[in-house]
Amino acid sequence: MQSILYATLLTLLLGGSLGAQPVAMRAAPQEDAPTISRHIYGHFAEHLGRNIYGGFYVGEDSPIPNTKGVRNDIIEALRELKIPNLRWPGGCFADTYHWKDGIGPKADRPSILNVWWGNVKEDNSFGTHEFLNMCELLNTEPYLSANVGSGTPQEFADWIKYTNHPAGTSPMPNLRAENGREEPWSVKYWGIGNEAWGCGGNMRPEYYADLYRRFATYASDWNNSDGIYKIASGASSSDYKWTEVLMQNIPKNLIDAIALHHYSVIDWGNKGPAKDFTEEHYFAIMREALRMDELVTKHVAIMDEHDPEKKVDLFVDEWGGWYDVEPGTNPGFLFQQNTMRDAMVAGATLNIFNNHADRVKMANLAQAVNVLQAVILTDEEKMLLTPTYHVMKMYNAHHDATLIPLEFDSPSYTFEGEELPAISASASRDSLGEVHISLVNIDSRKAHTIQLDVSALDLSKLSGEILTSAALQDHNSFEDPEKVQPAAFTGARLDQGTITLEVPPFSVVVLSAGQQAR
Repeated sequence: MQSILYATLLTLLLGGSLGAQPVAMRAAPQEDAPTISRHIYGHFAEHLGRNIYGGFYVGEDSPIPNTKGVRNDIIEALRELKIPNLRWPGGCFADTYHWKDGIGPKADRPSILNVWWGNVKEDNSFGTHEFLNMCELLNTEPYLSANVGSGTPQEFADWIKYTNHPAGTSPMPNLRAENGREEPWSVKYWGIGNEAWGCGGNMRPEYYADLYRRFATYASDWNNSDGIYKIASGASSSDYKWTEVLMQNIPKNLIDAIALHHYSVIDWGNKGPAKDFTEEHYFAIMREALRMDELVTKHVAIMDEHDPEKKVDLFVDEWGGWYDVEPGTNPGFLFQQNTMRDAMVAGATLNIFNNHADRVKMANLAQAVNVLQAVILTDEEKMLLTPTYHVMKMYNAHHDATLIPLEFDSPSYTFEGEELPAISASASRDSLGEVHISLVNIDSRKAHTIQLDVSALDLSKLSGEILTSAALQDHNSFEDPEKVQPAAFTGARLDQGTITLEVPPFSVVVLSAGQQAR
């Protein structure tokens, strides 16, 4: 709480929002509003750095408490986070991964070289059984990325049969039973290749569209009786031609979703530090994070032109902040600290996804443990939760809730003559009638007062939670793992259908309000 008071004091000293015009905001419920899919809050676990080995998986003989080699503290933390899905095994790694190398007795599994991430040996001790059994422990849906770049349609079809078909029906499920798993896992989500425009094969969109059609054809039978959900490898950021070609050339009966990847990066050749950054770095990263709204809007417009009935979903299955690795760490392992800046990236991006819930049905933060914008960091037996973890947990209230559109004009966050919208927000009503409003102020110096008209919602019992700190660079370390923590927020009041609050600089606030008793 001291950090909140410090931030508020700093605001006042710098002029803050005293005398500034309040932000007028209105909650405008609509009858046909979409549901915010819980799958928007998905995660990603690539064979990269210390994400799998030394992260999720420590092995059954580890002194770190585990269940079949998977860390118990990570299982508990991700169950608390209510992660709805987990994407695996990549990423770039997926298109060099051959799933049959990762089944059967571990001593007999061949090793390979992970050429994408550090040229380290991959012994395949964590494979299909280990991942899918871990998903059961996490109570989450698996999302498997199939190898298109160096694989075959037969390999893909066999993997589906191995994971989904009952034992005794064909050789693949019989092989699964021989390897110790009688019942199928019934995997629904299947990505057909990853970044086919880059590490997935450097393909042209026309070539990939034809290749996708071939792989998708062999995924199931005529009626898709397996219930397979087929996801095409989609565009990188503003490559709108990629989306156009795929939507034109892939029959709608062969595709359920198209992916989109966008990272918040300053410069791919000079990404800047993860924790000792300047305000110039911060402003540039937030500009890229907020660009997600433009990207989603434009890709969705192309999808609407070719699919006005919205049969094909948009999955933003890789997103997050990407910076230089921590000094002294393997540059191929992509290990970076996670600060209040990442909390701003997470909160603003999730608001964007919520507000596009009519098309955006899944998103996957990159990545879960020890890689890029991770929610968990580990060091041997130690584990900590990052600011990004706390934001995603605060936003749990939006899972499968009905979107409530918000109408407002944001004030500006200005830096060296440039402007960004300071406030982002989204709102929803859950199945019990509770309303949740998530507000993010990315302004590094100024608090902003919000006056939110909720008269159409008939609300009472207002409460709130806030995540903020004294400095944008603040983060949780193994020496101080609870430096950045959510706290109760008591600065909002509800009076005659209007919620009034001041949102401190670089903070995330989630409000909850019940409906009046009838």
